[in-house]
Amino acid sequence: MEGNTNWSWSVTAVVIRDGKVLLARHTYGVGKGLLIVPGGYVESGETPQEAVIREYLEETGVKIFPREIIGIRFNSHDWYVAFAADYIEGEARSDGDENSEVLWIPTDEALMREDVPDLTKKLIGCALSCDRGLHLVPYNGSLKNGPYSLYGVDFDINERGKL
Repeated sequence: MEGNTNWSWSVTAVVIRDGKVLLARHTYGVGKGLLIVPGGYVESGETPQEAVIREYLEETGVKIFPREIIGIRFNSHDWYVAFAADYIEGEARSDGDENSEVLWIPTDEALMREDVPDLTKKLIGCALSCDRGLHLVPYNGSLKNGPYSLYGVDFDINERGKL
């Protein structure tokens, strides 16, 4: 869907299952040959959560559920949101296009490998500490331009005083 792609908005997720992280060996660009967390661009009309679910399924054959936001990379031209996500179902496989292989790798090994770039290592570290991530916070906002999603830190309004 080239015409529907917003090239300034991108997403990824770190999926850890049984102590292993799901990584894909990238086939192009600066990440060619490296094991990275799958992800991609947000298409018109998609939320970041919908985009990361779609990207994972397309690229790896694995269905995921994004939970906390564990990182945001941005500059004056674009943004990249990283989620910690739960594995739902599916057998990991290469898409034969954007990646040449998809592997479950022990997290400790992934953090030490030379073919795993620094950003991916940082995101794995953030996912391993996701109790400090930004969680989905339900609220009653206007639906004029919605639906909206608010992610924030955990708090108890009774303990923190009035907002």
